[in-house]
Amino acid sequence: MTRRRIPELDGFRVVMVFIVSWFHIWQQSWLTPHVGRVSLDFLVRAGYMAVDATLLLSAFLLCLPWAEARYRGEPADRRLEPARAFYRKRLARVLPSYLFVMALMLFAVAIPQRKYASGGAMALDILTHLTFTFPFTRATYQHTPLGGASWTLAMEVHFYLLLPLLLRGADRKPGAVMAGMAACAAFFRVYCLWALEDYSMVVNQMVNFLDVYALGMACALCWPRLTALRDRLSGGGRTAFHLGATLVLALGIAGFVLVLRDQAGTGSYSGIQAGQMVRRPLLALACAGIMLSLPLALRPVRLLFGNPVMRFLAGISMNYYLLHQNIAVWLREHNIPFSDLTYPNQAGETVWQLQYTALAFGLSLAAAVLVTYLIEKPGAALLRRLFARMDRRRGDLRSPASPPKAPSST
Repeated sequence: MTRRRIPELDGFRVVMVFIVSWFHIWQQSWLTPHVGRVSLDFLVRAGYMAVDATLLLSAFLLCLPWAEARYRGEPADRRLEPARAFYRKRLARVLPSYLFVMALMLFAVAIPQRKYASGGAMALDILTHLTFTFPFTRATYQHTPLGGASWTLAMEVHFYLLLPLLLRGADRKPGAVMAGMAACAAFFRVYCLWALEDYSMVVNQMVNFLDVYALGMACALCWPRLTALRDRLSGGGRTAFHLGATLVLALGIAGFVLVLRDQAGTGSYSGIQAGQMVRRPLLALACAGIMLSLPLALRPVRLLFGNPVMRFLAGISMNYYLLHQNIAVWLREHNIPFSDLTYPNQAGETVWQLQYTALAFGLSLAAAVLVTYLIEKPGAALLRRLFARMDRRRGDLRSPASPPKAPSST
């Protein structure tokens, strides 16, 4: 199954990853951004919410080949990618960078700085990270020294494991499967808000994102219908279509901003997490509106988000995401850039805040480029060759022995 690239969604991914990383860097710098007299404090204070948009986009893109094949009426056996092929692609995509960052944090930070209380704690942390189960225990999720942003990738891996099964069901009854996913997420949230007082171990579990993933799948089903409608139009009709999509885009952005403003005003730690769960469906709907309308908007808007720069940044975004928080914390712990004050962020030392913010962003980008081209891409190519060799060997073992050739007649 193949799909056409949607360049504008590169920009969507880049912006959402940037917002999340800005939140993590702001946690260390305390630098409140402004545009003129307009404060963007809400954007950095609630920037963690943009993680949901990246998960929504992931579900949309993963399900898009299936949705387009289904719209074209292709046979079921051609619509669904074999699970083994799907898992191999995902492993080649995420494993090299993830293992490298984990090893880097283990040998450059955790062990030299004696972050573990015992060898058993280190062994548990490594084992759960290797199996992507670390979000299930407090010690390996909240207190791990192996990287704070990796939990998002773990949620993605959990979704990868379920997706072939979900698509098999959705191919027959898409509405029932997606409604069931949304109902599971809603029931889980209601139970957590009713029965728990501490939400730190439930707010970012995969079941809490099931409705976000379901919405991404639904958007994938809508996409070929929207593009078919666009392609049927011409002249003034197509211009009106692009204007309408631009209006939807503006409404989606306004909804996104309103949700973040509302979330940023939440006070207590538990209140922040409760608000995050309550507002998650609204945020997902706003992001879905942005995601679907952006590639259909007026041409200047499409060029702003879909261009070679955005494509390059989207290509390094996963490694940027995995690295940025670790780099930001490392800079702060090592007093880089130097300040005479113990807490220059709390003192509001503006020059330091600006230097620190620029350095954190710049080093994260540079490191992401290096890891992408020196680790991720070579590692992915190596895994693909390994999988191909395994297939050839399996084929050799399964094929019957060839009979000896008869001598050619003369």
